[in-house]
Amino acid sequence: MIFIQRTDEPAILQTKGKAEQTALCEAYRQGGTEFEFKSNIYGHEEVKTALRKMQHDKCCFCEAKLSHISYGDVEHYRPKAAYKQADSEALTKPGYYWLAYTWDNLLLSCTLCNQQYKKNLFPLQNPTDRARSHLDNIAAEKPLLLNPTLSNPQDFIGFRSEIPYALNGNLHGKTTIAVLGLDRENLNEMRRTKLGELRILLDLVTLADQQRLDDEALQHLAKEAKQMLNNATLASAEYSAMVSALLCS
Repeated sequence: MIFIQRTDEPAILQTKGKAEQTALCEAYRQGGTEFEFKSNIYGHEEVKTALRKMQHDKCCFCEAKLSHISYGDVEHYRPKAAYKQADSEALTKPGYYWLAYTWDNLLLSCTLCNQQYKKNLFPLQNPTDRARSHLDNIAAEKPLLLNPTLSNPQDFIGFRSEIPYALNGNLHGKTTIAVLGLDRENLNEMRRTKLGELRILLDLVTLADQQRLDDEALQHLAKEAKQMLNNATLASAEYSAMVSALLCS
């Protein structure tokens, strides 16, 4: 995971989204606990395009390029319909219905991260502080799941080679890795492959540093290798958090 700079809210959320939000809040006041949500609004192409651009075409969680593996799911950081504190618990309704069309609550994730791992999980440090409706104070919540648009995940999650771990054993890092399956083996395998390629480039740079500076061909290759390594740390690159950890070690 890397930090994601939130961009401007798509127009459809400001118009149709706000109208639906008002309707949902009114339905709750009338005693509703189960709601219908319009995916053609929060999942509108305008929204997905904005999220894809904002996230450099990467899953907000695992950093895989969405165009390589998935169309991408519009992910609600706080689950809209129902939530769980832990995977072993039953679903509790309603969820964060009033945030279903709220731009700050939307991200784009790969189908695997969204549907097989995060699902309706939203653990809090203190579950008694959970906002149960739009009438409650959501600012009192202390989520354990990192939101990459609010915190820099690299302050909480590091890498030992391709394996993510919680820096200094912090609870936010541990919870995020567990909830999102960031240490699942198929993801580790993809990162391991990337790591192997980068280590070859590092070896080339090291070799060039050790050889005669007048070997122009070698120095030219080393210059290209350094540029490729630098490009691999960019926000737009797959698994850039892992790469940054490698190059800083």
